[in-house]
Amino acid sequence: MTINDMDDLEGLKDIGRIVANTLQGMAKAIEPGMTTLELDEIGRGMLEREGAESAPETSYNFPGATCISINEEIAHGIPGPRVIQRGDLVNIDVSASKNGIFADTGATFRVEPVKSPLDRLCKDGRKAMQIGISQVGADRPLAGIGNAIGRFASEKGYTLIRNLASHGVGHSLHEYPEEIPTWPSRGERRRITKGLVLTVEPFLSMGGLWASEGEDGWTLYSEPCAPVVQYEHTVVATETGALVVTQPG
Repeated sequence: MTINDMDDLEGLKDIGRIVANTLQGMAKAIEPGMTTLELDEIGRGMLEREGAESAPETSYNFPGATCISINEEIAHGIPGPRVIQRGDLVNIDVSASKNGIFADTGATFRVEPVKSPLDRLCKDGRKAMQIGISQVGADRPLAGIGNAIGRFASEKGYTLIRNLASHGVGHSLHEYPEEIPTWPSRGERRRITKGLVLTVEPFLSMGGLWASEGEDGWTLYSEPCAPVVQYEHTVVATETGALVVTQPG
């Protein structure tokens, strides 16, 4: 999606606020002993009260309103009977649409007590996303996002999952430019156009390189097996940089 007028921008900001508030509401509700289905139902209720529809359900027939991934699950985890435990890493990905406009956000949350290396991984995962966002702007190279994140990851001794990319969003959940690398890529030659709407969502890991699909056909796991965190915002490219629209409010 490319923002062409204020109506487009206001619609995007509205659904961006909704998914951001839903993410934060779910995060605040996390408690040891609850199931991921119970957590998902909280998210579903928040979306429905705002007149929004779950994008994974409507776009891909995903069996849940949100994606909730625990520990060894790194993305697209199906809400169900799994019980959240103390010390878990819980990744929540919320994407939804309203009035035909989509936004996408996500974050990894710690259930105390969390070991210090995982605590640092979470803080650095959020930092990696912020570094990627700082590279977004009109007429800037798309490759700049992954190059900057890659430098940060290398300096800190982390790896990046290299087959889960950022993407365009707006009129649908995934649209042009699809497969925006959040890792260094010499072959990426595209440029960011003014008004372009995209996600920035690196998957930072302590050794993982690839995501592989599990037996359920949805849940993704790290290869090699290693802790992974993901943080994601939907942004608009402007002449002065990135406008983040997935902000709670």
